Amino acid sequence: MSNIWVAVADSSRARIFEADNPSAPLIEIQTLAHPESRLHEGDLTTDRSGRDTNNDNGSHGFGGENQAKEEEAVRFAGMVCSTLESGAKNGSFSKLYIISAPAFLGLLRKHRSTSVKNVLVDELPKNLATQDAKTIRSHLPAYL
Repeated sequence: MSNIWVAVADSSRARIFEADNPSAPLIEIQTLAHPESRLHEGDLTTDRSGRDTNNDNGSHGFGGENQAKEEEAVRFAGMVCSTLESGAKNGSFSKLYIISAPAFLGLLRKHRSTSVKNVLVDELPKNLATQDAKTIRSHLPAYL
């Protein structure tokens, strides 16, 4: 059992690393992918948003510009947090660091359970999801 996990995520990918001791290098143990977050908005929706007319013969659209992409990011944040929660409840780790793109970090905070909050040591608002383990480790304290 490793006692330190580092979760590195953005809206389409999450990678979980472990360190056997506080000064050890990171070893990737799990990857979660959410390809739907990479699709264009038009590929995620089947129809254009509705329109409404008012008494002045004007109209305006319903729905946000990137609503479907945001919904996919929220869905993926829930998946990532569920994975972290399972690890925390199973005793797979006793310390957790989260490194995430700033906007996605906010979504992770909304989905985080108490068991994950209890083991969370630090979080970094950086988009490092595509970086190698050595680069990610360089952004963390020397002694985890």
